Amino acid sequence: MFQMDSFQPTADNSRKFRQALGRFGTGVTVVTTSTDDGPLGMTANSFSSVSMDPPLVLWSPSKFSKRYPHFERSSHFAIHVLTEDQAEICNGFAKSSNAFDGLNWHYNETRTPLIDGCLARFECRKSACHEGGDHMIMVGEVERAALSDGSPLMFFGGQLGSFGCFEQAS
Repeated sequence: MFQMDSFQPTADNSRKFRQALGRFGTGVTVVTTSTDDGPLGMTANSFSSVSMDPPLVLWSPSKFSKRYPHFERSSHFAIHVLTEDQAEICNGFAKSSNAFDGLNWHYNETRTPLIDGCLARFECRKSACHEGGDHMIMVGEVERAALSDGSPLMFFGGQLGSFGCFEQAS
């Protein structure tokens, strides 16, 4: 019989709670915005679709991140869904807000930095923010989207991996 370890999340077992959350495999994204000092990005796996009409997506940055104030102030951001061979990009933006060196990227008409070669990209105008404990839930209305073929970079149990090659439906 399958045994589950049931517990109530508390400050004393926050590591165990994080491990439970890590049992949900997610795709990996890099979210970018523009600042007075240039482009800025951060790795995030807290991405989800919200609505088809209007086209809405969300992501949830930590309010304790040094990068958070830039996203809080910005009116636009872009969410880039990474391919299985973009782990270096994921790790670069996890460590540094300015990991654009060596990447193919450009600004769009709203001066939002866009990384080329991703699996999908969502160019958003921030439409709402909601308190979510130690994170902020940022909802963006998608003004433009792009997609390409490939396999996603995945995050599961604290590790990066791939889902494997498969054919996309048209």
